[in-house]
Amino acid sequence: MATGSGLDAQMGFAAESTWGTAVTVTRFIEASEESLTNEPTFTEGVGLRPGVLAKRVTRTRQSRKSVSGDVSMEWSTKGMGLLVKHMIGSTVATPTLIAGTAYKQIHTPQGLFGLGLTTQIGKPEPGTGTVVPHTFAGCKVTGWEFSCDDSSNPMLKLSLLGRSETTATALATASYLAGSTVFDFTNTVIKLGGTPTTASGETTIATGVQLAAIAKSISITGDSPMADDRFGLGNGGLRAQPLQNDFQTITGSLTTEYAKTELYDPFLAGTIIPIQFDMTGAVISGPDLFRASFIMPACIIKKATPTVSGPDLVQMSLEFEAYSNGVDPQIQVKIVSDESAAI
Repeated sequence: MATGSGLDAQMGFAAESTWGTAVTVTRFIEASEESLTNEPTFTEGVGLRPGVLAKRVTRTRQSRKSVSGDVSMEWSTKGMGLLVKHMIGSTVATPTLIAGTAYKQIHTPQGLFGLGLTTQIGKPEPGTGTVVPHTFAGCKVTGWEFSCDDSSNPMLKLSLLGRSETTATALATASYLAGSTVFDFTNTVIKLGGTPTTASGETTIATGVQLAAIAKSISITGDSPMADDRFGLGNGGLRAQPLQNDFQTITGSLTTEYAKTELYDPFLAGTIIPIQFDMTGAVISGPDLFRASFIMPACIIKKATPTVSGPDLVQMSLEFEAYSNGVDPQIQVKIVSDESAAI
């Protein structure tokens, strides 16, 4: 039964074969909120005419079309691979069998050229109870933020830049991956240090040590600057594919209790530190668990601020940035699940 409220909303994605050409969405995510907005611009006549004191509607035209906004969701144990692929620009096509029914996806940045998502959001209309399909083509992920606090589920926010919108495409029938749940903060591990190695495209960090200081929160943010003004003459006001025009940056923040040797000394020394953040879930088969890992082999802590705020425990806020060390990737996202289908 329809409610006419956000309870009936749905969000689906699909990878486009040709950037900017919409396809039927097939991957549905239980989103928490979205702000995708169509923001056209207008050209307005400036010709002067006796007795005319206002701009004339006959000389006003809709010119450029642009879609942008954010979508937010909990990080699920299944179905995130498509989004990760478009977040960092990986080339993963099909998960690789580990053993039994456990499969892994290794996402490594390879560039965002050609990647585009069709995004459809079903927005309920309160007056009628109808879920209106808003379909956005040519969506690029220009930025993303993963965050996890010690009292909530891990969250992902994607910043999207799209080419066009229509409400004429039929609402896709939402279907969700069976057995999908969410990771939670209780089964997470932060590791520092160790020796990174990349073999057959997979990066691992040996002898990393679990963070001893009590961590309150962590966030990891990706930013992919793009030339987003590629409109040009004769294109119907539609943007051509945005192209990356600056270095991709991966930054992060960490809030912990104050730990001089473990965190502040590496900050003072400018030490290069591998950082790995793991989330684990239920057993898939044998020793393999549902897992999502963010692996950053060469990080530098760029800010560390332990502060005394009265008699309570001294807290510490850190900011770090992940770099390329010339051998291992700047970041790698590893997903282990029971998903075997193409991404």
